[in-house]
Amino acid sequence: MNIKELREGIEAGKVLFGIKQALKVKGKKQVFIAKDTRDETVEKLEEVKVEFDVLKSKAELTKELNLDFECEVFCLK
Repeated sequence: MNIKELREGIEAGKVLFGIKQALKVKGKKQVFIAKDTRDETVEKLEEVKVEFDVLKSKAELTKELNLDFECEVFCLK
């Protein structure tokens, strides 16, 4: 998946933000993390065997996705 598809998911209301949301949701389609995600966040995802793709840095994602906050975990439902 690329940034364009993630942006479209955000616009459609199909993206959840943050580690807590990614761990809670059942039937998640895909999980994406920023390349500069904290180690403890990556470990939490690995502990529960959630597969994820690594994208750009938090700052780059914030700019490209036109967000007004930084996020390190995105979950497409």
